[in-house]
Amino acid sequence: MNIPTDLSSYIRVLKLASTPSREEFSQVSLVAGAGIVLVGLLGFTIYIIMQFLPGGV
Repeated sequence: MNIPTDLSSYIRVLKLASTPSREEFSQVSLVAGAGIVLVGLLGFTIYIIMQFLPGGV
C-alpha cells in the first residue's frame, strides 16, 4: 500500500467529481426509492405466503 500514490488517486477522483444537477438527483432518488419499495413489497409478499403455509411464522 503506497500512501502517496493512493492519496494522489483519491485527489484526482475528487477533482473529477461534480455536484449532480437537480434533475439528475431527482432521477437517482426516484430509482433508489423504487428499489426500496420493491424490496419491501417482496418481503411483505413472502411474509404473507408464509402465513398461509402450514407451520409458517
